[in-house]
Amino acid sequence: MGAQIRVYRQKIASTSSMKKIFKAMEMIATSRISKARKSADLASPYADALTRAVTAIATQHSIDHPLIAKKNAPHRRSAIVVMTSDRGLAGSYSSSVLRKTESLIEKLKGEGREVQMYLMGRKAKSYFDFRERDYVKSWEGNTDNPNVEMAVEMREALLDAFNRPYEDGGVDDLHIVYTEFISMVTQEVKILRLLPIAVNDARHMGEEIIPGSELEDAHFQQNAQFEFEPSPAEVLDELLPRYIASRLYACLLEAAASELASRQRAMKSAGDNADELVKKYTRLMNNARQAEITNEISEIVGGADALASS
Repeated sequence: MGAQIRVYRQKIASTSSMKKIFKAMEMIATSRISKARKSADLASPYADALTRAVTAIATQHSIDHPLIAKKNAPHRRSAIVVMTSDRGLAGSYSSSVLRKTESLIEKLKGEGREVQMYLMGRKAKSYFDFRERDYVKSWEGNTDNPNVEMAVEMREALLDAFNRPYEDGGVDDLHIVYTEFISMVTQEVKILRLLPIAVNDARHMGEEIIPGSELEDAHFQQNAQFEFEPSPAEVLDELLPRYIASRLYACLLEAAASELASRQRAMKSAGDNADELVKKYTRLMNNARQAEITNEISEIVGGADALASS
């Protein structure tokens, strides 16, 4: 019995120690979520303004530009950017993104396309490395605190692949799989088609670029006619790299806020489970101690009876 009690004491001590770690990680994630959300909110107006400008050029002018989708254009090879986390202990955050990625890969391959992978986060890299599946490039570090330099580096790699001829390994379209922060309890995995921009319906470039209600404003739709200097094509050449970097950065910020929210929720759940385990082990230890005391009393009574009878 004494050995059993020692085992329960060790389990209580180790679980209590883990609970402190969970609580610390929960508090760190909670303190950083507000900063991540503020960064995402501050980046959105710039990205939305660039989207409006690019949309205006694409819809109001007939421009032969490689970054604008053409009708009946071939789609032979697609690039997918996967945004996961560097660290674990964030619940199903990364696994949900990877499941969505697998469904997108299956869909694109079902359409007869080849797929090139670009990975963000150690979780995505380890997932593809473990399965010995190829990818073009990966980025690691600061997935919960991204910076503009990271988005620019990703833009250069993706634009290089998009502008390269198909015969040289180029791609026909770019997709991003990321997690959108909706609330502290809700984060939704999204697929965004970044390029090419579809002229026939600029409001739905991918699943969602900016909320439809913003683009459906009557004044914007009916009365917003722009003149561009020196020419729409040259303005588009300048805007598109900025547009791509801003959209990548916005997705990275949304993913960072979602990662922190998932980690905060997972650590709170782990802490609550640790409390339950401590209560369970304490109850079992008390039962074992009571059984030991009862056994000792029985031995004393038995010995006394034996002495009395002798």
